[in-house]
Amino acid sequence: MEITEIMVRYGELSTKGKNKKKFIKILYKNITNKLKRFDGLKVSYNRDRMHINLNGENAESVIEELQEVFGIQSFSPVIRVERSVDAAKEAVIQLIENNYVPGMSFKINTRRSDHTFEYDTNEVNRLLGSVVEEHFKNIHVKMKNPTATIRVEIRKRGIFISVDTIKGRGGLPVGSGGTGMLMLSGGIDSPVAGYLSLKRGMRIEAIHFHSPPYTSPQALKKAKDLTVKLSRYAGELTFIEVPFTEIQEQIKKVIPEEYSMTITRRMMMRLTDEIRIKRNGLAIINGESLGQVASQTLESMAAINAVTNTPVLRPLISMDKIDIIDIAKKIDTYELAIQPFEDCCTIFASNRPKTKPKMQKVADLERALDVESLMQKAIENIRIQTISTEINEQNEIEKQFANLL
Repeated sequence: MEITEIMVRYGELSTKGKNKKKFIKILYKNITNKLKRFDGLKVSYNRDRMHINLNGENAESVIEELQEVFGIQSFSPVIRVERSVDAAKEAVIQLIENNYVPGMSFKINTRRSDHTFEYDTNEVNRLLGSVVEEHFKNIHVKMKNPTATIRVEIRKRGIFISVDTIKGRGGLPVGSGGTGMLMLSGGIDSPVAGYLSLKRGMRIEAIHFHSPPYTSPQALKKAKDLTVKLSRYAGELTFIEVPFTEIQEQIKKVIPEEYSMTITRRMMMRLTDEIRIKRNGLAIINGESLGQVASQTLESMAAINAVTNTPVLRPLISMDKIDIIDIAKKIDTYELAIQPFEDCCTIFASNRPKTKPKMQKVADLERALDVESLMQKAIENIRIQTISTEINEQNEIEKQFANLL
């Protein structure tokens, strides 16, 4: 008797009240997109569960894909049988055989949503528990912390029996929380910020500032590869490459070194906000963590934020570097991020940056730049790609920015 389906539990979506149905529909769409390479699957849902009928597809392969979908609290490989105790007994014996270890303990945990079934939950527990003890030697019932918990759900569509409960990613389905523009540098922090934003249901578009010949093609490729890693959780992502060479050259030419970092970041923020407007985004996301580097003091953040009224989200703001690295390793971005290819944030970095820049001083210094002209040139030469993990390739659909307006 093989696993017939995967039962998905929603978790946080259960708290959404009248909006719950909307969130579940988004999760359904995300799951069907994630599993589209499996021809035989049938996905259906109700108010508290989603069912993925395998129709002969490999359960382990489906489980691997589901572990990258936000909005799932947990899921279980299930044997579905007809509404009879005899069929349930056969399935329970099969599941115990698959997990049997001499001396193991077990318990039966029955839920009965269909109260027209002939036995109540306690009776089902006793009937199924007895057949297990009769069939297997050296096995015993244990109500607290057993080796295996056999979960039995009795519904009108049948009896669903499982032994494994696999923890999901949690969070909210991607697409339920609006779109944010992720300032993706190529370092450790910003991909983690993107991942955490996806976990809260946001769609993200990655904006990367590239300054050839000071930054190498390898640095650009690293940023795209990081976007590929994030696309595992989003289906596909938009990658926006912003030419930044002329702006950085002008800043180096006319801005005192100690203020160059602040004004560089202000220009990045302005450009990101302009792209956000044209792409209908609602927020800007970055990987700043309070006090981590000179540009991440409250004074620096205030000076940089002053160029926009758009919400700037900082998912890592209170996190330690060790915590950020732990997440980066879990989502497989860490080894990429530490590759030694400099991005435009580091190539002209000052040895003595202002950690508490004065707002008026920054504004006065910026008058030496033709901000509007520099921004216009950068916007006109933006390149946009759609990046996904399908067949381990980047689906490169490059367009001039003006053609997307």
